[in-house]
Amino acid sequence: MQRALKTDPFWWEAAPRPDPEPEDLPARADVVIVGAGFTGLSAALTLARAGQRVVVLEKDRPGEGASSRNGGIASGNLRRNFGSMIHAWGLERAKAVEAEGQAARADLARFIEDENIDCDWKLTGRFTGAMRPKHYEALASECALLNRHLGGEVWMASKAEQHAEIGSDLYHGGMVREDIGGLHPGKFHQGILDRVLAAGVALHARTPVLTVEDDSSLKRVRTDRGSIAAPHVIVATNGYTGRATPWLRRRIVPIPSQIIATDPIPQDMLDRLMPKRRMLSETRNLYHYFRPAPDDSRIVFGGRAGALTENESRKAARLGAGLAQIFPELAGIGMTHCWFGYTGFTFDFMPKLVVHNGVHYAAGFCGSGVVWARWLGIKAAQGIAGNHPPETVFAAGDFATRPLYYGRPWFLPLMVGWYEFKDRTGL
Repeated sequence: MQRALKTDPFWWEAAPRPDPEPEDLPARADVVIVGAGFTGLSAALTLARAGQRVVVLEKDRPGEGASSRNGGIASGNLRRNFGSMIHAWGLERAKAVEAEGQAARADLARFIEDENIDCDWKLTGRFTGAMRPKHYEALASECALLNRHLGGEVWMASKAEQHAEIGSDLYHGGMVREDIGGLHPGKFHQGILDRVLAAGVALHARTPVLTVEDDSSLKRVRTDRGSIAAPHVIVATNGYTGRATPWLRRRIVPIPSQIIATDPIPQDMLDRLMPKRRMLSETRNLYHYFRPAPDDSRIVFGGRAGALTENESRKAARLGAGLAQIFPELAGIGMTHCWFGYTGFTFDFMPKLVVHNGVHYAAGFCGSGVVWARWLGIKAAQGIAGNHPPETVFAAGDFATRPLYYGRPWFLPLMVGWYEFKDRTGL
């Protein structure tokens, strides 16, 4: 008999989602934050420590969305690479974007250390495998640009050298970045949550927001449990944005990402497959991202494969096939967990921090929310507490939508099909 897969995230085994008892909403606050993931809690902590009265509203349990469903890879990846940013925007803006990524990663590590958060954080580095020889050349060009203009620990491993990084013959070498690490996202979220509550923030779980309305000089946030007024509102819902905020919903594309956790793997096998315990990814369009579990017991393996089906066994089968393609000796390995979460993409593939009609929006992390969700939540809070625009290159004046898009990604099957074709043919 086939064993049933657990459809809750693997991370919830060590960090189950808290489910606080509902309390009455206050009538007023200084800031209301919609969403209790990395973005909302990071904003809340920053504001509370600056002396603001903060209320956080969450439609589910705290962190039940992407904050505890991701792979725990702290990359701060951007879909645009450094070379394409230089071509599109010029060298100075491209350098500013990459430099902010470096700052955000460093600040994440500092925060974990300063706050003594037990979340299995390790600065492991990341290996990105080149699916084709031309991808290796593109990565090498990117590597040279990064080292020339920004410095840092970025280098190439040839196909002959890649077994020192990954026990696979699939790739044609790859790029190593030493400034990327990994953590346990469930434990990390719980660590932020504990500090938010200790700072005096009022958090109301299972409190869906219905509308955000103007109310004289204030904003009124209406929920199914009452309403609350505040001069400032931060919307931190990203891939879980709903009808309550239609302006943002038209600008965020929710794209599901699936992850599996394998059965336990012998240590000698893991030593062969992941000798340096790096975070791992690749260059195909429908790419996989994967890593050892923080306790080295198994592999956590994710990707966009299976995005067009809600059937968990089909999602798992697609991911299992991808895992076996990379590591043939894992063909047929059992799985304990298969789950998915929604990433939030923008149409230009760049994170955004914007104020529209008096409401602050931090969103569009494009699958790299471990770094960007926290960072832009902090920046949104600094913009309120400091009464001036936050210092970030992602403060957007260009948060665009597309005609006929109202929050349901009807074009997703076409995109997935096109990316699959490109991966098969090498376009």
